[in-house]
Order: sequence, then structure tokens, then C-alpha cells
Amino acid sequence: MTRDLKYFQAIHEATDLCMARDPSVYLMGLHVPADPKGIFGTALGLQKKYGPDRVMDMPTSENGMTGVAIGSALVGMRPIMVHQRIEFALLAVEQIVNQAANWHYMFGGQAAMPLVIRMMIGRGWGQGPQHSQSLQAMFAHVPGLKVVMPVTPHDAKGLLIAAVEDNNPVIYLEHRWLHNIFGPVPEGHYTVPIGKARTARPGRDVTIVATSYMVLESLRAADLLVRDGIEAEVIDVRSLRPLDTGHILESVQRTGRLLAVDGAWRSLGFAAEVLALVAEQVYGSLKAGPKRVTCPDLPSPSTPALAQHFYPRAVHIVNGVRSTMGLPEVTEEQLGIQHETPLDVPDKAFTGPF
Repeated sequence: MTRDLKYFQAIHEATDLCMARDPSVYLMGLHVPADPKGIFGTALGLQKKYGPDRVMDMPTSENGMTGVAIGSALVGMRPIMVHQRIEFALLAVEQIVNQAANWHYMFGGQAAMPLVIRMMIGRGWGQGPQHSQSLQAMFAHVPGLKVVMPVTPHDAKGLLIAAVEDNNPVIYLEHRWLHNIFGPVPEGHYTVPIGKARTARPGRDVTIVATSYMVLESLRAADLLVRDGIEAEVIDVRSLRPLDTGHILESVQRTGRLLAVDGAWRSLGFAAEVLALVAEQVYGSLKAGPKRVTCPDLPSPSTPALAQHFYPRAVHIVNGVRSTMGLPEVTEEQLGIQHETPLDVPDKAFTGPF
């Protein structure tokens, strides 16, 4: 049976299900059991159900506690670590990049590393340069790490279960603006394969390859482009590493145009990787030069006044597509876009279902 759940409820259900099925699964993170909001609601009530030995707080020693999680994974446990902000995980980069990512390789495949690290990314509520960065490209650059970015509640549950059951370290990235969207989620156990993209919207004129929350902005842009007779295909990559290159290349070969959309920095980022992939593999299929829509190469701002000039939105995606088709830019006013909330607060139009 399928019901509508919010994104955070889907993550909670996946965690609960994994812990019920496998006693080796445990949850750990700063304030995980004590946070009044239960880490956006994803951990509420789990310590009461499973006890403090399986749902535990941790000291502000990210590097040391990640080492504990890695050690426990090497001897058969399946830890889920939670960082309320991706920046906190930077304090554990040595453990993640130098240790977790390499053990399977260094021991010739004889050592498993079933570790999941949940990290929150993205803007919102004036969090600023030290609490709102999207560093997915940095982790996806590292061989040995898998990196997933679910967008829908369906995928949030299915990818988390798949990550917990995987014998490799998985970085599980949640954009904080997604936690309250809703959509259909099957009951019970199911997985979404890591490394498989999905077509969020079919189209024939241009391929939009997007990550995380920017998939929703891309879907809005696709709706707006229909007014001009442009049918955009929106691909939700879901997994940055491994990347479903075949899905992307097949779409671009059909449409002949590419716009890569990522809510992170422009230089050396995921959008640049997608452009390079297409240029190397199917350059002859392109009808126009590929484009990308990203954040500028600047620290993330704190104020709403600056945020409206920093973060890409549907209008920027529309204009990116129009540029690939030789059309002039348009404004939000021309598109009829009105913002009911400040641009540093989630748009109520994006609550679901998706």
C-alpha cells in the first residue's frame, strides 16, 4: 500500500524499519536523541523505542566519533551517523576520506565498510557561509565513497534503506528545504538502487540534469517553458557517485541540448562534471553549447537581500534553457512568478506531492 508521507517521515520510517530488521543497525549523532525537533523529525521517538545503546548522542568530537563508527562497521555493525549540517562532517574528513573510503580497497575486498553518514545541506533562515554550504562535489570526488541526494519522499526512504544495506560507505545528503515536502511512499521494505537516475519529467527539446532541491526548481521551470512550446526533460540524478552516465547521455542524444543545474558552486563542481561528460561522450549530438546553472563562486550569504542574488531559481533555469535555444532572457515578472515568502524561506509551492 502507498500513502503520502512527508520527506522527514520517509527517512524516519526507513530508519525505524532498518533498526527493526537488523539489530546491528544503530543511530548516532550530535543531539540525535535530545534535539526537541528530532533532527527535522527524522529521529523522533527512536531512542525510546530502541534504547540508548542503539540511538545515542555523541560529544562534539566528530573526527573521533566517526572513527568509532568506522571501527564498529569493520566488526559487523551498521552505523548511521547524522550531522545536522554538512560543515560538521568536515571535522571528520580524515576519517571519511582517508579511512572509510579506502579500507575495502586496501584489504583486497575482504573488509566491508557499511557506514551511512547523513548530512544536511542547503540554504535557509540566514544560516550563512558556515552552515548552508552544499559540498556534494567534494565527497563525490573521492573513490570509495557513494554519494546520494534523494529528492522525493519515495526515494528518501528507498535510498536510505539501500544505503544501510550497502557494504560501502554512503554519504546521504538531505537538502533542508525538502523535509516538509510530501509524496507517495510504499509501506514496508523496498530499496531504490544506488547509481540509478530517474526521469522526473520527459521532454524532447532540452535535457535538464539536476540535483536535490534543484530538481523541484527545474520542474517548475519546465512548466513555465511549455508556454513557449519548449518541452524540457528533467533528470533527477539521485546518485552522484556512482553516476548513471548512460541515462544522461541517452537523454542528451535525443534532445541535443543540455543544462546542468546544481545548488552548489560553479567552478569544479558537479554541473561542470556533467558538461565534461557530455562533451567527451556525445559532443556530436549537441545542437548548441551546453550550459550550467549554479551558485556563484562566493561564500553563502546570511541575509535574505543577498540570498536572492546568490541562489539559482526557476527563472535562472528558464533563461539557461532559452540561451541554449537562442532566445532572449525573461524576468520573473514576465513569467508571472510571485514570491509569497522571503527568498530565504522555503517556497510553499514546493510542499508536494512529488
